[in-house]
Amino acid sequence: MTRDDVSRDRKPPAVLAACFRRDVVRRSVRVGLVVGTLLVLINQGDALLRGQITPASLARIALTYCVPYAVATYASVMAIRAAESPADHD
Repeated sequence: MTRDDVSRDRKPPAVLAACFRRDVVRRSVRVGLVVGTLLVLINQGDALLRGQITPASLARIALTYCVPYAVATYASVMAIRAAESPADHD
């Protein structure tokens, strides 16, 4: 079996499909908004209150929302995969 044969046998679209499932996206958006907002208030709250928002601050704020979204998506996909198969998916 060649490396190309092995690549064709993998199912990454199944993982991507799970990432974009409606229930996964909705849950991840909620987690991202709640956790991201709390983190922004903790990390950038003083700058927000002073009105000292720079482009760098905006980039950090955007990333602050992306991280919990990504973590929630990863956790959901791993839970879906574990439920579909009892095999270890680490």
